[in-house]
Amino acid sequence: MPARAVPIRFAAGAHGEVSGLLLVPEGARWLYVVAHGAGAGMRHPFMGAVADRLAGRGIATFRYQFPYMERGGGRPDPPHVATATVRAAVTEASRSCPDVALVAGGKSFGGRMTSTAMAEEPLPSVRGLVFLGFPLHPPGRPSATRARHLEDVTAPMLFLQGTRDPLAELDLLRPVLDRFGDRATLHVVEGADHSFAVLKRSGRTGEQVLDELAQTVEAWLLRLEPS
Repeated sequence: MPARAVPIRFAAGAHGEVSGLLLVPEGARWLYVVAHGAGAGMRHPFMGAVADRLAGRGIATFRYQFPYMERGGGRPDPPHVATATVRAAVTEASRSCPDVALVAGGKSFGGRMTSTAMAEEPLPSVRGLVFLGFPLHPPGRPSATRARHLEDVTAPMLFLQGTRDPLAELDLLRPVLDRFGDRATLHVVEGADHSFAVLKRSGRTGEQVLDELAQTVEAWLLRLEPS
């Protein structure tokens, strides 16, 4: 039988309890602690689909809510609240799966708050970061200032980015990542927007894009494993 996500509640520091979903397929060697984007929570179909695709490749996931989303949405939490929640989620994931290697990251806002936390102080046991659409800048306002904190992240990073993403012009993102050398890996998803949706005329389906994302994460994780 396929693995099922197990509901979890944990304390997000002084900001109350939040919910999580732990999905651990049999034989998992990696656990991805994955935060949601600004406008939708951990149960968004994209988040669930990514978790299912990774589980099919033997990769566990721990999705979780930020406090504002736990309260029903609205304005995202300020960075200090979000980063405290990231740390609490990593601690909970490590406690729940002590024998599985950890990576962390997330979709858009969730990924950026994870890297912000990592830049401030390394997240215990986290061996790398995976970004599902890093939000380099607001739509229509090209800038690379949101990436400045990545200079202080010493762990390997995987960036999954669509060519139609209005929040990350690739001509701006590529030179930023080039400065990090082997520490940063960029995988470009042709025709995908910030939500990894593709146009019908592309000849590709959303299912194919999800498979590409999961396959890329799996291949990158294999490179992180000790030889």
